[in-house]
Amino acid sequence: MLVRFLVPANIRHNSGGNVYNTRLAQGLRTLGVDTEVLAVDGSWPDASADQRRRLGGVLGAGGRRADITAGTVTLVDGLIACGAPDELEYAAAAGRSPWVLLHMPAPSHPDGERRALRAAAGVICTSSSAVASIEMRHGLPACQVALPGTDPAPKAAGSAPPHIVAVAALLPNKDQLLTVAALARVQDLAWTASLVGTDDADSTYAAQVRGAIASVGLEGRVRVTGQLAGKALADEWNRADLSLLVSRAESFGLVVTESLARGIPVVVRKGTGAVEALGLAGRLAGGMAGGLG
Repeated sequence: MLVRFLVPANIRHNSGGNVYNTRLAQGLRTLGVDTEVLAVDGSWPDASADQRRRLGGVLGAGGRRADITAGTVTLVDGLIACGAPDELEYAAAAGRSPWVLLHMPAPSHPDGERRALRAAAGVICTSSSAVASIEMRHGLPACQVALPGTDPAPKAAGSAPPHIVAVAALLPNKDQLLTVAALARVQDLAWTASLVGTDDADSTYAAQVRGAIASVGLEGRVRVTGQLAGKALADEWNRADLSLLVSRAESFGLVVTESLARGIPVVVRKGTGAVEALGLAGRLAGGMAGGLG
């Protein structure tokens, strides 16, 4: 069997979705499954008509790709699928329905999401909360759940004064502005903090975050690191005493389980899929719920 895995080429930072996709492909190959990863060009989910047409060719919609043989399974990242419902419907009509891997529901594209998922041979979600959302909004039963795994990691040593990390790309959904506002309210306590994640995915928002840090006088205590990897990222984890993930929406939140694997407590925003990631170890802190709700 061959698995053709279509992933968005426009998401270049080290997102949880990219990590999941990479590890999924590695896992399939480890199991002996021939796996081809295709990075599909386009500004997904808002791709142009030409970009969607090229995707249709890759999917074999309308019989345009005769080399998609029996025994081939096509798996499409949800960011692509929800932006190309026509192409998925054409592929289904040609008898080549792909599977869809949905990292996070797309409420900004409700019609595209509904049509794409209904045209799919099957839907895999990365959290139970994503499945619940899809079933509630689209009435789609029997979606499969495949939770992200987490590698073992050494326990974090921590710091004095305590060090706070927020590991996420600087994007409006990740709401680093809320993090800065919360930190500004506890300036009387001893702590340092790092916002760890790419600052070029949305340069306008990154500038707003830096401006917010400066406006409350926290330049000496809150550091914007940019994207880190290897030893630099490991060192940042090792310094941490508390991890924050206050995204406005989150399907799961891989950073939550990565934090817990290191013995670092995590604060997440209530009502998001990150609560599921906390699992049995998680407790909503009543005193903080109002600030993060």
